[in-house]
Amino acid sequence: MLRNPNGLSHAVVALLAGNLVFDVLLALVDIDVLVDGAPFLDDESPTGALNVNLLYSMAFTLFVVTGVVFIVWFRRLRHNAGVWAADRQDRGPGWAVGGWFVPIGNLWIPRNVAADIWRASRMSPYAPDGPGELALLNGWWAAWVVSMVTDRIASLAFRRAESVDALISATWWQLASYGTDAVAAVLAILFVRRLTSMQHLKATGMISAAQ
Repeated sequence: MLRNPNGLSHAVVALLAGNLVFDVLLALVDIDVLVDGAPFLDDESPTGALNVNLLYSMAFTLFVVTGVVFIVWFRRLRHNAGVWAADRQDRGPGWAVGGWFVPIGNLWIPRNVAADIWRASRMSPYAPDGPGELALLNGWWAAWVVSMVTDRIASLAFRRAESVDALISATWWQLASYGTDAVAAVLAILFVRRLTSMQHLKATGMISAAQ
């Protein structure tokens, strides 16, 4: 039986938009630090009125909530893909959840699951991929992986920083992470809307044909 992903997709899009807002705000904090050359914000700076610790806490909480809701949405779409074309799914339904938590493997396993879901969700699941058909998926995934890698580099750089120059370098890496994460959030929103729409149209078409 098919499961309706529309409501979950609206929640995912709203949460991703919230993450995008925090990416912009945190990037402004980093820019302010780089411009002022000091790790503290003054009241005259563009972001001086922000409580930075609260901002980081809220951003992290939203990131976790977004991840949970996204995975629930992703699992639901994988279920539907199994109804339409189970033999086109290289991995079982559990990988739609577990794949995100496999060290190193989470850099490509969820993307492969998403590609299989995409193929099953189009009107012709067994047709070959069209030119550029997976460009949106690949673009989102590339941006997400880069944002994760740059965030890891920034975290290590901050832990090892023992000078002002090292702190500035770490801040640049963190700014790069926020920038690529913002790009990933925009592409993820487009991906979620597109894939949900594909499944909705296909489900609607099947119901009409059955009647």
